[in-house]
Amino acid sequence: MNDFEIKLNKYAELVVKVGVNIQPGQVLIVHAPIETAELTRLIVAKAYEAGAKYVIVEWDDEDITRIRYEKAPQDSFDYYPGWEADRMERFAEEGGAILHIKVPNPELLRGIDSAKVAAATKAAAVARKAYSAYTRNSRISWSLIKAPTRAWADKVYADLPEEERIGAMWEAIFHMVRVNAADPVTAWREHIGELKKRQNLLNGKKYKSLHYRAPGTDLQVALPEGHIWRGGGGENEKGVYFVANMPTEEVYTMPHRLGVNGTIRSTLPLNLNGRLVEGITLTFKEGKVVEYDANSGREHLTTLLETDEGASYLGELALVPHDSPISNLNRVFYNTGIDENASCHFALGSAYPVNLEGGTKLSGEELVARGANVSLTHVDFMIGCAELEIDGELPDGTIEPVFRKGNWAQQ
Repeated sequence: MNDFEIKLNKYAELVVKVGVNIQPGQVLIVHAPIETAELTRLIVAKAYEAGAKYVIVEWDDEDITRIRYEKAPQDSFDYYPGWEADRMERFAEEGGAILHIKVPNPELLRGIDSAKVAAATKAAAVARKAYSAYTRNSRISWSLIKAPTRAWADKVYADLPEEERIGAMWEAIFHMVRVNAADPVTAWREHIGELKKRQNLLNGKKYKSLHYRAPGTDLQVALPEGHIWRGGGGENEKGVYFVANMPTEEVYTMPHRLGVNGTIRSTLPLNLNGRLVEGITLTFKEGKVVEYDANSGREHLTTLLETDEGASYLGELALVPHDSPISNLNRVFYNTGIDENASCHFALGSAYPVNLEGGTKLSGEELVARGANVSLTHVDFMIGCAELEIDGELPDGTIEPVFRKGNWAQQ
């Protein structure tokens, strides 16, 4: 094998052993763009070698996705097949694992009516609500990974000759997921260990609130009592450890649903279901977005905020140092799964119940009563930069630095 083939094999093994962490006798669903067939076949092989009982591959073709939005009748976008939602719920009930190679083309839905995209996204979220509870509560193992496609590489590496773009994207991904290490699986276990140290430090602090300051940003964020910081990965309900995002550099928790006040400005573009939104500004009062704007794509932001009541509240906050592996590549990837791991970020929409003591056992109403947000959507947007400063308020009211000049104030 040549060097690329060796790295691709290592990546597939890493995804199976660390990402979804397939167990003997388990069923795996792989959702993959058709352009990623080479990697997908390797993943299937590695999964069977790890003892998977059955592997299902569901291919995605973005051209077909666009055709639907261009040609389908209007009532198509409020429809999602109930039998498909039932199938996914049954799959989760039986303890399957799911892997997404998630690389949406940032320009895929340029010119498409935002109302169509919003309707289709909401219809899927409503139909798959029961299935989504399995992933949001970490009841099953799931993971999101990346692989190059032509459209994505052309966007990210437009400054390179066309024939070099896919190769450059592969090298960036191998760097992000530590495939270049002699033993990537061991390298990941060490990386997760470092994130756990930071997570444990923050959990020991029990901050009451965080205060964010940066150009265009002045935001106070209260944290609910019993909030939990997490990082790296976590255990499913059977005690199997998995990593939901590869790459990952974040430690994260939930804000108090009603405790967010002030204004925040995004620092990286947001790829919102194949539509770009740039230069987002949000103003919050008692947790809710009361004013908003964007330099471009404002109409897409509007449809997001109108998804449901919870879409106008925050469900996650995550801390990522500016001096970190992905950020230091100095490139925008137009992919939230990567860009959020180069930057501190927030998420509009649903909180993860695992970020609250006893949260996975609570109903939606009980979560809201404890200060967690509930919504059909969960969309991360990036706010980190070299100027970001964050202060934390300790339980006794003492204020101490958490971030200075975009990086951890306490090492």
